[in-house]
Amino acid sequence: MISVEDALAEILAHVKALEPVEVPIIEALGQVVAADVVANTDIPPFDNSAMDGYAVRASDTLSVPVTLRVAGSVAAGYVHAETVAPGTAVRIMTGAPLPPGADAVVKYEDTSDFDRSKQDRLASPADVIEIRASVPPKKNVRPSGEDVHSGEVVLERGRLVRPAEVGVLASLGCATVTVHRRPRVAILATGDELVDVDEPLGPGKIRNSNEHSMVALVTRTGGVPLALGIARDTTDDLTAKLRAALDNGADLVLTSGGVSVGDYDVVKDVLDAEGRMRFWQVNMKPGKPLAFGLLAGDVPLVGLPGNPVSTMVSFEQFVRPAILRMLGRSDLAKPTVRAVLDEAVSNSGRRGFIRVMVERRDDRFHAHTTGEQGSGMLTSMSRANGLAVVPEGTKRIEAGTELTVQMLDWPEGTGL
Repeated sequence: MISVEDALAEILAHVKALEPVEVPIIEALGQVVAADVVANTDIPPFDNSAMDGYAVRASDTLSVPVTLRVAGSVAAGYVHAETVAPGTAVRIMTGAPLPPGADAVVKYEDTSDFDRSKQDRLASPADVIEIRASVPPKKNVRPSGEDVHSGEVVLERGRLVRPAEVGVLASLGCATVTVHRRPRVAILATGDELVDVDEPLGPGKIRNSNEHSMVALVTRTGGVPLALGIARDTTDDLTAKLRAALDNGADLVLTSGGVSVGDYDVVKDVLDAEGRMRFWQVNMKPGKPLAFGLLAGDVPLVGLPGNPVSTMVSFEQFVRPAILRMLGRSDLAKPTVRAVLDEAVSNSGRRGFIRVMVERRDDRFHAHTTGEQGSGMLTSMSRANGLAVVPEGTKRIEAGTELTVQMLDWPEGTGL
């Protein structure tokens, strides 16, 4: 067996960021910018009002109260082309361009307009306005280029595209952006015992949950899943399915099951025949029987264990980081917290990943197990929001011990 760290290092040594592609900005969510994005305009493109009020010359408000003649009004999306002369003001709405001659905005609460209802202001706009508060130049004005200057690098290469980045791109008029391509991940469950989810269960059969879990995990991580169905426990069927994965342009191949030491565990044999085996078995629980190799020279294959919890835990440790690197990400690790274990638990002596629910109590994180820890107990994963990491060589962890927990989710309402 090799260590978790060595296994991950070996897998990551054989994956890299995929080639750049240009995609519509809304489709780029979760991808990584592959080339610097340079602003071709100022944002905002003009001086504009930060609030509803009156555009004025600041020098006209040095002594208040003062009465100014109202020379017009301007709303967002329109312009007031005439220069604001001394002794005049222009009614202005939030976001509207500052008229020429004006250099400040008096908010309407500091004017006599505040004494009238909205209906009255609309029905009978004021001809004159009393200004009741002085304003210095630039007060309540958002200057051109306040956010972004033309020529500025606004999104550097390597930046993750989140909703905020999508908004920035849209504000710059960028309909598309260059990002690293999403990896195509072929997914294959193995086993004569498997039936599809919509088929009746016969004697000795179980439903193919692993394929669906892996499709969900790949999608959530940012990859494009290629579900290839079930491969039976024969060399010929598995070989045909793996060749189909390559024919479909897979950047990464995932299998589940068939990597242990049973007579019908054929993944390792096929991998040896079709490519190169790099390692088999990792010093962890769940997830010890895990194979890694290369197909057709350089297409990585990760042979995950068949037990559903082992499949998911192994995916989080090895496949998720590989997909993230293919996406161009550099932050590959799961977020972690230190949490106090609320009960004693046993461990195999290998690197343990205990399914737990993390909660915040009394300014500390606490973790409790989500049920029996058998590798077939899939519901224990559905109840968990974290994996408590138990160091190698540890057989028992007492209640009150503080452990590192890999967070699977950050659910609402827990205070995390």
